[in-house]
Amino acid sequence: MRQYYNEKFKKKVYEIFGGGYHATKERNAIIATLLGSCVAACLRDYQAGVTGMNHFLLPGDLRREEMLISPSAKYGMHAMEILINAMMKLGAKRDNLEAKIFGGGHVLDSTNSSVPDNNIMFVKAYLAMEEIPVVAEDLGGNMGRKILFFTDTTDVYMRKVRKDQVYHLDKETLNKVKKMEKQKNQVSFFE
Repeated sequence: MRQYYNEKFKKKVYEIFGGGYHATKERNAIIATLLGSCVAACLRDYQAGVTGMNHFLLPGDLRREEMLISPSAKYGMHAMEILINAMMKLGAKRDNLEAKIFGGGHVLDSTNSSVPDNNIMFVKAYLAMEEIPVVAEDLGGNMGRKILFFTDTTDVYMRKVRKDQVYHLDKETLNKVKKMEKQKNQVSFFE
């Protein structure tokens, strides 16, 4: 995570990257991320004044031990649970949560990539299963998204960006995703 001050909005910004999350009670801040095929869930509990966002790369791979023990939130299931638990430690109640979800753009060079669609299916299924209402969403398509989640109003400002502008999807992340796509028979994606 990177922190900096945004002069335009006069707010501290917490910028999260793939596998990251941030939960806070801070009222005058922005949680930001840049999404390609990844998905971000922005959660809020109005009553407790707690907000949070995650950024996950893949729905999950249940055969990998790393998913259960890693502090990273790169897998959807872990990303959702770790964010909700961090928010609950700040006073949020699971029953009061609402979600805004973004991402799942087809921005990789692979034309047959199922990662974005699987990420979208996962986040929708997870939120429905947990009975967390989705109050706003912008998912799919072929563009990336820059997300700014304002902790005071819980508004989300979103700007669509071209594939070549999704600069946070570095070569290492792209190579991992492409390698997993090539090994579809060996890797279990959420279906």
